[in-house]
Amino acid sequence: MKIGILGTGHIGTTLVTKLSLAGHDVKVANSRGPETVDTAILRNGARAVTSAEAVTDVDVVIMSTPLGAIPKIAPLIAGLPAHVVVIDTSNYYPARDGKVDAIEAGMAESVWVAGQLGRPIAKAWNAITSASFAEKGMPAGTAGRIAIPVAADGDREREVALALVEETGLDAFYSGTLADSWRQQPGAPCYCTDLSLNEMPKALASAELDRLPRRRELAIQAIMERVGDGTTNPDSDYAVRLTRALFM
Repeated sequence: MKIGILGTGHIGTTLVTKLSLAGHDVKVANSRGPETVDTAILRNGARAVTSAEAVTDVDVVIMSTPLGAIPKIAPLIAGLPAHVVVIDTSNYYPARDGKVDAIEAGMAESVWVAGQLGRPIAKAWNAITSASFAEKGMPAGTAGRIAIPVAADGDREREVALALVEETGLDAFYSGTLADSWRQQPGAPCYCTDLSLNEMPKALASAELDRLPRRRELAIQAIMERVGDGTTNPDSDYAVRLTRALFM
């Protein structure tokens, strides 16, 4: 498939590496220009391009940016043909993204994103730490393979997102519609807890919407105390121990 990836943060760089290794034609862009993209992530054949080029002549666009950047990205997405599948990996962190009243009032983050873009999306790769994503992928059928939830309303968005997740070394679990995707948001039992495919249904079912924000903020405080600078991500073992203690 022809895939355009917007964003070269921790999740975006792993997506570029793994999807190009899987044989896809991958283009990647960030907000600073193609010359600033780390060439190490292009080693499997991906190409660094402008943001406009990343969304041109593609089958899939993956947005791997902070949620707060979505309104700026929306004009790029507006002109995409209807057949292009858009997948969002973002999560809402108010201190970084600014306060979003609709999400604060209980709207699922992915519903808000779809509204900003004016088109259907899938939600995937948001519920795994960047370290686990980069380090713990396994071939299909391997015991202990990590599963992540995938939410979508449309059949094509669901099928494409599920298939691509599998190609990045993770078991894909369809978690339901975008309206129900709050169950995979920060603070939820399946969020960054490295669960198996068998464990995922129970974790999704046990999520409690009103408890998510408080749990999310507790995790942020603990991580900030450990790493301090606000940009360094904790190692996968610490992050998973923390989220399991707070979210499950």
